[in-house]
Order: sequence, then structure tokens, then C-alpha cells
Amino acid sequence: VNDLALRRNQERASGSGASLPRDPYLETSMRIHWNNDGAFWAAGGLLLAALTTTGCSTTTSAANSPPAFEVEVAQVQQRDVPVYHEWIGTLDGMVNAAIKAQVPGYLSSQGYVEGSFVKKGQLLFEIDPRPFQAALDQARGQLAQANGQLAQSNAQLLQSKAQLVSAEANQHKAQLDEDRYTPLAKQQAITQQDLDNAIQGNLSAKAQVEAAKAQVETARAQIQASAAAVEAAKAAVETARVNLGFTRLISPIDGVAGVAKVQVGNLVNPSADAVTTVSTLDPIKANFTVGEQEYLSLTRYATRLSRLQLELILADGTTYANKGKFYFADREVNPSTGAIQLTALFPNPGNVLRPGQYAKVRTAVSTLTGALLVPQPAITELQGSYQAAIVDSSNHIDIETVQVGERVGSLWVVTEGLKPGQRVVTRGLQKIRPGMLVNPKPATEIAEAQGR
Repeated sequence: VNDLALRRNQERASGSGASLPRDPYLETSMRIHWNNDGAFWAAGGLLLAALTTTGCSTTTSAANSPPAFEVEVAQVQQRDVPVYHEWIGTLDGMVNAAIKAQVPGYLSSQGYVEGSFVKKGQLLFEIDPRPFQAALDQARGQLAQANGQLAQSNAQLLQSKAQLVSAEANQHKAQLDEDRYTPLAKQQAITQQDLDNAIQGNLSAKAQVEAAKAQVETARAQIQASAAAVEAAKAAVETARVNLGFTRLISPIDGVAGVAKVQVGNLVNPSADAVTTVSTLDPIKANFTVGEQEYLSLTRYATRLSRLQLELILADGTTYANKGKFYFADREVNPSTGAIQLTALFPNPGNVLRPGQYAKVRTAVSTLTGALLVPQPAITELQGSYQAAIVDSSNHIDIETVQVGERVGSLWVVTEGLKPGQRVVTRGLQKIRPGMLVNPKPATEIAEAQGR
């Protein structure tokens, strides 16, 4: 039957099938066998489709399974680390000299460049000196006049002394006459009138002596008054000279001169504010405050403060190249804040640092031996407790409660809950849960992948 059916098909395909007689039995048998073959092939097709569908479903399920969540991890480090304390500080000049006018007047010139370095004695401003020069000349004239009066008083003293000598001589002669006439009068060798005249002449001479002495004392008093006038005139001259010198506003120190607060032509006076300020900046002071308890711990040993090596963290986050040292502590603790001001000195070559800058003063106060360190992002705080996510050897997440200590830069000291070498999650903490399978990647690999 199959052969006949094959021949029938071939003849039909070649166009010669019309010469062959039709055989109903054969056709019926062929239909039965084709039907059976069709059913067979249909059944086979269904089985193959089922197998193919099953294989594709298995492959698709494997392909659709999500990959392990990628997290960034870091190993727990163990090493000796210094513990730093930081305080907010303000920079200030070692010496800040406010330049103020000591005499009133108009500024006639400015002798420095603002912001430049000036030497001690350098002219900064000058006030119009003409009124003060005139006052000095007048004071000198008054001094010369006082000296003349003093010389005149000295001459009067000499004259009074001469008159005194003359009066004493006259009185001595009158005394001799009285002494000589007294016995003669008793012998009636002379008249009583001659004796009385001698006695009266002696009394008159004595009075003249006393008057001459008074004139001498008056002359001496005049000398003292004249000498006092001379001293006053000298003081007036010195005052005028000093005031004339005050017209030159000079720098009292070596340092950096600030901005001029007044301009040439302005009227200044002693009650006004400073016209500028000159500051000594090398070394420069850093003032900062610490709490009372911290101050006591720093001063537990007498030499601890003096041995501290201080660092300065500038506003841009960089560390100043030169180390500083402790200078002094204020005399009192502020009762309202419970803090005390400390001052440190930092070398400032080139005057790079300036007064008024804000900076952090940092120093190592102790050293932790064998401390465990993790990046700060690896620690999360939950209701007052701290936790870290650990990736075990099978890359599953385990949440551990930890105890933390000091912060060291970007790291955190862990005192309890971790072991050296453990891997902690530093990024992706919000999407993980205990027991979750993750794909841990070190921070360096993730950074490189993001860079590519």
C-alpha cells in the first residue's frame, strides 16, 4: 500500500497519474494509513512542543532569577591610632598696635601702602605741623623770657646782699660810737645829748641791717619764682616739642599695617578711633576655648600642655605646615560657659596667616593601642545603639550591635562587637536585611567600575 501510494504521488507530481486505474480499496487504505501517520506525526509534534516548552521554561526561569545585591564593603582594621581633639580657634596678632592721633589736626600725608610690612619708626601718617611748630616757637620765647627774669632776680639778690653788708658796717660803727660815748658820758666828758645821738644812730643802723636782710630774702624768693617760671617754660617747650612730634604718626613695631580708616585731608583728634592698626604676625596667636573638665585633664601633669604638638586646620580643610605650641591659659574660667581660653603660637613665615581667620586647633591627646577601625558610614545609630552589617564567608548579611569610641578622621573606633579582618558594609545599608545574599565589592573596585 505504501509503495502504491508513493507511486501514485510520484505520477501525480509528474503528470502521468491519469493513465493509472483508480482503486477504491487502495485509496481507502491510503487514507487510513495517512490518517494514522498524520496522527502519529501530530502526536510527535505535540510531544516535541511540550519538551521544547519545558526546556525553554527552565532556561527562562534561570535567566529571570535576580542577581545578588551588590554592596560596598571594607575590612575591619586593627592598628595603633592617636586620638585627636579639635577646638575652634581664632587667629590674632602677637602684638596689635592701634595707631591713634594724639593731637587734633588735618592729615596732610600718608606714608605707607596699606597691607604692607612696615618697620618700627616708619612714618604712617602726618598731621599738618604748622600750628604745633608755632606753639613750640612761642614756648621757646617764653623760656627765654623766664631765663631773663631769673637773671634779673639773681642780680637783685646780689644788690640786696651788698646793701646788707653796708648796713651791717654802718651798724657796727654806730655800735662802736655808742660803746665809746657811754663811759665818757659818765665822766661828763661829753654831753648827754652826744650819747643819746650815738644810741639812736646805733638803733637806726640795726634797723637798716634788718631791712637789708629782708631785701636779700625777697631777692632770693624772686629767684625761686623766676627759676620756677624757667622750669614751666621748659616744660611748655617740651610739651610743644612732643605735640609737634605727635603730628608724625609712626609705627611703634615691626609688622603688617592694615587699611587706613581715614583719608588725607580728614580732621582727626585724640577722641576718634584708630586711623590704622599694625600687627606682628610672626609668630601668630591662635585663641581657642576648652571645657573645664578637658582643661583639667590636659593639665593633669605640669608639663603636658607645654609638650603638646598643635596642628592648625585651615578653613579650606588643609593642615598648616608648621606645628604650634601652647603659649598660655587665661587667668579664669568663664562662669557663664564653663570654658577657659587657651592661646597657642604658630610660626608664620611670610605672614600668610592673618588675624581674624577661623581655624581648628588639633592635637593628639592619647594613643589607642590595637584599636579596631571601620569607616564611619559602616556604623548606623538606632535608638541610641550602634549597629554594623557584617558580610560572612558565604556572602550573607549579619547585623551586629557594636560599641563605638573616638572618631579618627573618617574612621570610627569600635571597642566591642567586631573582630579584625571582618567585612562590614559601607554602602547599600538601606537595602539589605539579615541573612540576605549579597555580592560584596571593595570600595576600590566599585570606584574603578564607576570610573569606566
